[in-house]
Amino acid sequence: MIDSLYIGATGMHAQQMNIDVIANNLANVNTTGFKRSRIDFEDLLYRTMGASGASVEETARLPQAGMGTSIAASGKVFTLGDVKKTDQPLDLAIRGQGFFEVTLPDGRSAYTRSGAFQVNGEGMLVTQDGHPLSGAIQLPPDTTAVRIEADGRVAANVPTEVEPIEIGHVDLVNFINPAGLNPVGDNLYVATPTSGDPLPGVAGENGTGSISQGFLEASNVKLIDEMINLILAQRAYEINAKVVQASDEMLSISNGLFR
Repeated sequence: MIDSLYIGATGMHAQQMNIDVIANNLANVNTTGFKRSRIDFEDLLYRTMGASGASVEETARLPQAGMGTSIAASGKVFTLGDVKKTDQPLDLAIRGQGFFEVTLPDGRSAYTRSGAFQVNGEGMLVTQDGHPLSGAIQLPPDTTAVRIEADGRVAANVPTEVEPIEIGHVDLVNFINPAGLNPVGDNLYVATPTSGDPLPGVAGENGTGSISQGFLEASNVKLIDEMINLILAQRAYEINAKVVQASDEMLSISNGLFR
C-alpha cells in the first residue's frame, strides 16, 4: 500500500513538469521562430511479487508491480511555423530546413530560426540582441536599399553605383538531428554531441531551405493542441492525486483497527 503513495507521487511530479512545458509553449506563441517543446514519459522499474525462493520458470509467471513513471526526455519539435509577410527588408524567413548562424560575444557559434535582423552602428547585420551573422555582412554607410536573394546573396544599392553591389552571402547551417540542439534562450541554440556537427550549406541546396526577404517565421505552437494537452495533463495530475488520497485513506483505516 505504501508503494501506491510513491507511484502516485511520481505521476504528479511528471505531470507537473508536463504542465510547465505546456505553459512555456503557450507563453511563446507569438515568439518569432520559436519551436515548441514536448515531454516523453517512460515507466520505472518493475518489482516481482513473491519472488523469494522461486525458480526462474516460476518467477516468469509471478505478477509484477510497476513503480510509477518518470520523464524520459524533453526536446524541441522542429516543425515549420507559418511564414508571415512583414515587408521589412532585413526580416528573413527560412522556407524549409536550416538555421542562421550567429557569433556570440565569447566567439562561439549559435544558431537561430528567428530572422528579425537589424543593422548596428558599424553597419553589420545582427540579431535583435546584437549577435552578428557569421560571414560578417556589413552594409556600406550610404546604402539606400538591400536585396537578399533566395540563395542568400546580399546586394546593396549605393548612390555611386548604377547596379547593386554584392556585399556578402547569408549561409545556412543544418544538423543531422536538430532535436538534439541545446536551447540557450534569446531564440538561440548551440550544438551538442546529440545534434551532431553543423553542416554548412547554401540556401536552397542539398535539402536546405531557401530564404525569403520581407518575411518572418512564426512560432509553431498551435493554441488548440496546447490547450488540449493542458487539459489532459491537468486531469492526469488530478487522477494521480486521487491515488495518493485513496492510499492515505486506506492507511488511515488500517491505523484505526484496534482488534
